[in-house]
Amino acid sequence: MYKNKRVVCIGGGTGLSTMLRGLKEYTDELTAIVTVADNGGHSGILRKEMNMLPPGDIRNCLLALAETEPIMKEVFRYRFHEGVLKDHNLGNLFLAALTSIYGSFEKAVEKANEVLAVKGQVLPVSMEDIQLKATYEDGTTIVGEHEIVYTNKSSHKRILGVELVPEQVEPYPKAIEAILKADLLILGPGSLYTSIIPNLLVSGIVDAIKQSFATIVYVGNIMTQPGETDGYTLKMHVEAIEKYLGEGVLEYIIADNSIFDESVRQQYLQEHAIKVVNDIELDKYRNVIENQFSWYCTENGYIRHDAEKLAEVIIEL
Repeated sequence: MYKNKRVVCIGGGTGLSTMLRGLKEYTDELTAIVTVADNGGHSGILRKEMNMLPPGDIRNCLLALAETEPIMKEVFRYRFHEGVLKDHNLGNLFLAALTSIYGSFEKAVEKANEVLAVKGQVLPVSMEDIQLKATYEDGTTIVGEHEIVYTNKSSHKRILGVELVPEQVEPYPKAIEAILKADLLILGPGSLYTSIIPNLLVSGIVDAIKQSFATIVYVGNIMTQPGETDGYTLKMHVEAIEKYLGEGVLEYIIADNSIFDESVRQQYLQEHAIKVVNDIELDKYRNVIENQFSWYCTENGYIRHDAEKLAEVIIEL
């Protein structure tokens, strides 16, 4: 039953790729639609110097859905440690090489899907060169995702909203097609203003979501994000998304209710992050599914969603 269920996930960052690893065990019809507003790190360097879309988030999703040999996954994750390529990711460089060989980022992503034997498909939300612009409570604005993240962490100013530059951005047609055909549409988890909402700002994406007959789900973040969502409850996350998507569109909201050790809470508190509190009351529009969907990764010291538990619940909706 599940193998033919068309599941579309919209977002970016670590949260999206984590969820994809769980969902690919349940369906062969899985699509990741990924934001392309990233301008920081080595993705930003490749974007600027090679005039291509940022490859980082797309690379992570490709690897999450890859069915190739483990050695290939390790190669694509490899980051150089010295010389002129220091800190560059090989997967990003591979996408850059494909872009140069085939003359377009669109063709590069298609070929990467083939090379990595991706189960499903990974699609950029748009093929246009876009930047993200944030407006803060004090009236100031910042352009550039990297600059926004830096400002958030350094000043902890509250974001009022975000927009794209240029404002009118054409969607990638295959992304629209996937949304319209979806049985299940998932937003998140991921950075609220820099991974999830940027996708909703691309022309036609919100309309396609509303026209779709899919069940629409939002997977809430486990912890607040320093600077970006300081003090945000689950309801505040949802209301921020509904500002762009519209009220009553999200049918199910996935909330984590795990309890962490005091040492873990203190670790996050030092980074100005706290647990996202579920303060949403059940009503005719919002069905909240609450459970322990997270775990603490001792290897990197971060709390992550449990991909298997998340997928088990989502696929049944």
